[in-house]
Amino acid sequence: MFESLSQRLSSTVERLRGRGRLTEANIRESMREVRIALLEADVALPVVQALVQRVQVRAIGQEVMKSLTPGQALIKVVRDELTAVMGSVNTDLNLAAAPPAIVLVAGLQGAGKTTTVAKLARFLRERKKKKVMVVSCDVYRPAAIEQLRTLAAQVEVLFHPSSPDQAPVAIAAAALDAAKKNFADVLIVDTAGRLHVDAAMMDEIKVLHAALDPIET
Repeated sequence: MFESLSQRLSSTVERLRGRGRLTEANIRESMREVRIALLEADVALPVVQALVQRVQVRAIGQEVMKSLTPGQALIKVVRDELTAVMGSVNTDLNLAAAPPAIVLVAGLQGAGKTTTVAKLARFLRERKKKKVMVVSCDVYRPAAIEQLRTLAAQVEVLFHPSSPDQAPVAIAAAALDAAKKNFADVLIVDTAGRLHVDAAMMDEIKVLHAALDPIET
């Protein structure tokens, strides 16, 4: 993500380089590029909005406005805030379980869960040399299952088919059985987006969690 942001900001920095100070106008211009890069990276909109607001507050402070190189100072602020959001220390997934280790992916609707499943599956296959299976328990969003099927083919991992007429818990149970039969090291379970105020959907994820007993959520 840092690389993507740096590339997108490079032209903005060049425009800022020869200026003695930042203005509200060119700060807004820079933040627009940051916002676009984060959204393209599937970062949830509320997270993007909060991060951009914090950067803007710091950008009009002395550390940037009085810097001799305002463009570079602004990039440092962006990097610091991204680090604060994502964590300053890398932590590996805990996959120390009898295979398949189950990873349950849950979150808000539109937060980028399905693409995150594919990215995680690719990472585990390529970097950790794991045999990975993915499954979608999202029976509510149109084309969610097909989206994951397509992504699974692209990242070259196993895909367990499901259909909207199945119950999410039944899908998960069948996928776990298939993962064991295919000697998968990791099973990643994609779920439907939900809000904490939606009691039925929150109950569903609790049932899924209890049925799967994932090692990571």
